[in-house]
Amino acid sequence: MRAVWVSEYTEFDKLTVEDVTPPELKPNQVRLAVRAAGVSFAANLVVTGRYQRKPPLPFAPGTECAGVVTECGKEATRFRPGDRVCAALDWGAFAEQAAAFECNVYPIPDSMGFAEAVNFNSYATAGAALTWPHLLDVQPGETLLVHGAAGALGLAAVEIGRILGATVIAVASTEEKRAAARDHGAHHAIPFEHFRDRVNRLTGGTGADAILDPVGGEAFDQSLRCIALEGRIAPVGFTSGTVPQVPANIVLVKNITVCGLNFGTYYGWSAKDVRWEMEPRVRALLEKFHHWAADGRIRPHVCATFPLEKFREAMALVLSRRSIGRVALVMDD
Repeated sequence: MRAVWVSEYTEFDKLTVEDVTPPELKPNQVRLAVRAAGVSFAANLVVTGRYQRKPPLPFAPGTECAGVVTECGKEATRFRPGDRVCAALDWGAFAEQAAAFECNVYPIPDSMGFAEAVNFNSYATAGAALTWPHLLDVQPGETLLVHGAAGALGLAAVEIGRILGATVIAVASTEEKRAAARDHGAHHAIPFEHFRDRVNRLTGGTGADAILDPVGGEAFDQSLRCIALEGRIAPVGFTSGTVPQVPANIVLVKNITVCGLNFGTYYGWSAKDVRWEMEPRVRALLEKFHHWAADGRIRPHVCATFPLEKFREAMALVLSRRSIGRVALVMDD
């Protein structure tokens, strides 16, 4: 099979597409003919060895894919060859074939294309952050502030926030991105500059009840100045490149909750046993994704697709911060 291949930790542009042996199929896994794979900031960090997880060399990068089941391990009973699915992987998505643990594989609606389906993890992450009781737990009538609102995770959060009955304020850097956020359901879409003052004006000075922050840095710092009393803020990433420090005095004075979310933990990326233990909670989120997509309540957005050989161009678009929604690699049939 063909795969983007990492034989040593290096810069993404130095990788090549190689002919390699397909991955071994374990008893509790299913094999997929990959049709699309999601391209993310994290994949760039992984191949350079700067991510908290370092796959054993050699490997194919990529943790999100969609395709068709071609083979099932002897302990895998939920799927059959021919099923259209999406899957969360430890690594290996940038390839023509992938082996995924059955507990991390989910059906996709017939109406959804494979490229759109690789957004599943963005919806699962946003769904967990917005609905799980120990996280943001957004309620009808509350104000939800979403940073990075035109990214794959941001658009998912905007759509889910609207479904939950929240007033959604989207923060995005360009008018094109703000228009995309409004098109996906944001009540207000504002620029990053002076967002603190704008949020306070939009909320009559009370601030946002819940804040989803995949950006970090100044976005997190200024969010604490426009968060409501007893508000909640969930850092889910640091695309700004700066990890903020939490000022305990503001946490105390405003009675706020800072609730971090590393959703990969629930796929077993940080603790191997967690993937089976947490499967029911994760699968419940993905069932919502399936139903919302089938009902047309969400519209997973893919701004660009690239063939496997153009993986460098795909990552360049992601790193340029010009992409809206998901960038995907697509494989030949």
